[in-house]
Amino acid sequence: MLERCLELLAPALREPGAVVVDATLGLGGHSEALLTAFPQARLIAVDRDPAALELAGKRLAPFGDRATLVHAVYDELPQVLGRLGVPEVQGVLFDLGVSSMQLDEAERGFAYAQDAPLDMRMNQDTGVSAAEVLNTYPPGELVRILRTYGEEKFARKIVEAVVREREQEPFTNSARLVELIRQALPQAAKRTGGNPAKRTFQALRIEVNGELHVLERAVPAAVAALAVGGRIAVLSYHSLEDRLVKQVLAAGATSTAPPGLPVVPERYQPRLKLLTRGAELPTEEEVAANRRAAPARLRAAERIRKDPSGAAEGAP
Repeated sequence: MLERCLELLAPALREPGAVVVDATLGLGGHSEALLTAFPQARLIAVDRDPAALELAGKRLAPFGDRATLVHAVYDELPQVLGRLGVPEVQGVLFDLGVSSMQLDEAERGFAYAQDAPLDMRMNQDTGVSAAEVLNTYPPGELVRILRTYGEEKFARKIVEAVVREREQEPFTNSARLVELIRQALPQAAKRTGGNPAKRTFQALRIEVNGELHVLERAVPAAVAALAVGGRIAVLSYHSLEDRLVKQVLAAGATSTAPPGLPVVPERYQPRLKLLTRGAELPTEEEVAANRRAAPARLRAAERIRKDPSGAAEGAP
């Protein structure tokens, strides 16, 4: 859905001096497209993965000082912009979830289709790994994670099996976990919905990287950084992300005035205008070209007003 993202951001990025943030740099494909499509724009791109920053840096080197790459998590955007002396930006793009590089490198442990160490950290220099979560978290906490982050109906069955197994030998690799999940689920549950380990791996990844907690802070911060006329586009890949993005953007596009006011004061008027009707889905052609695009959901909004003090207001 890259072309659609560029189309949605274009009105805000065509002017000289426009600044656009790629909040999820990855391998730099979206950043490269932004710099190419908007030759007068400056890019600030962040990623928590040092390996991604190194590879993207090489890809974006031809653009010189138009591209500034920063090692940071995307909820740190206010601090990043502050250090760079950028008070507001004209565009922000989020492409959430796991990058293709992380999925394709077996040693990162994100993919359930191949045996690998159970790591799943987007930044392998910090935090606990998926193996540590499986081996040390109390059973009740593991059930909560699988139910909340993986929407796994059979969370208790899976966790009971995990606890039995980890008492015999700690988990280290993904293949053992995948096989355990296959054995723990009822036959009917294994016939639909793709790989039965998908939901558990998603839940572990979100827990290991604190993804939803980070996103809860990041989207309001990005909205707050937008200049009037600036635009934000967010690609989500599962319902938990999309729901959170929807809530933030919808809140910004809603009047907060008490009911019954004959005239709505400016401080109560919407700060955002929604640019997508609900969440836009990828086309059949896009899915055929890249099956990983299938679950994508795109939402976008434009900043139409600052708060009365002159500062942007991004929180819902």
